Amino acid sequence: VQLQASGGGLVQPGGSLTLSCAASSAALDEYAVAWFRQAPGKRRELASCISSDDSTRYGDTVNFRFTISRDNAKKTVYLHMNSLRPEDTAVYYCAARFRAVHCNSYSWEYSGWGQGTLVTVSS
Repeated sequence: VQLQASGGGLVQPGGSLTLSCAASSAALDEYAVAWFRQAPGKRRELASCISSDDSTRYGDTVNFRFTISRDNAKKTVYLHMNSLRPEDTAVYYCAARFRAVHCNSYSWEYSGWGQGTLVTVSS
């Protein structure tokens, strides 16, 4: 499956933004889909993931602020981001694991990476 992230932009601290991860061909309902992010000079980290049976997982720094959801009919996974902070500034990527009923943070186990979308939180 090939994925493409979109929806990034410039937002003020405390603001909200929703990212979209769209599949180009295959349906997403049998995939776990994860959002990873990478800030300049930092390692790529898991922001959130939704498994193939719709259980969710969040990174410690985004828990209770971000919400992940999927629309299988649109072959799209969303990341709703609230109460954004400057430290959320990063390139956000989505990727998938086939029939993964549990999410993990091992980026090398995911495939279908697109180009990512830049989120900048700044006043």
